[in-house]
Amino acid sequence: MQGPVKIDDTLSFTGQITPFEVAEIAKAGYAGIINNRPDGEEPGQPTKEAVEAEAKKHGIDYRYIPVTTSTITYKDVAAFHNALLRGPKPVLVHCRSGARSYVLYALTRVFFDGESPLMLAADAAKKGFDLRVLPALAEKLQAEKDSGV
Repeated sequence: MQGPVKIDDTLSFTGQITPFEVAEIAKAGYAGIINNRPDGEEPGQPTKEAVEAEAKKHGIDYRYIPVTTSTITYKDVAAFHNALLRGPKPVLVHCRSGARSYVLYALTRVFFDGESPLMLAADAAKKGFDLRVLPALAEKLQAEKDSGV
């Protein structure tokens, strides 16, 4: 696991985690893990089941919301928002590199907090995440939401 990027005291992002790293995650004080990486994305990737089983052994809440940046839907954003609101904190969110998880987080801020996609993309860049896709993606999802899809 690469070093987590801390957003605040309740939320951090990181790349792929392994079952062997869950004890370290527990020691760091995380109460929840959200996995945004679909199983089978690349050979040798740990399965959701393996990481989830280890999380449960350590008393960590585990949520699985698999997405790819090109196929994120408004429903995915709403599910992620719900997990952030209702899940235990602090939470560690991961995918392959942390970027698509950060995209989901930024989309929750666009749709539920009314924040500017351009400002969020600029802020993400300061943290090492390239979210240039965010404004166009937010526009696409707004159209999806408006059409009731």
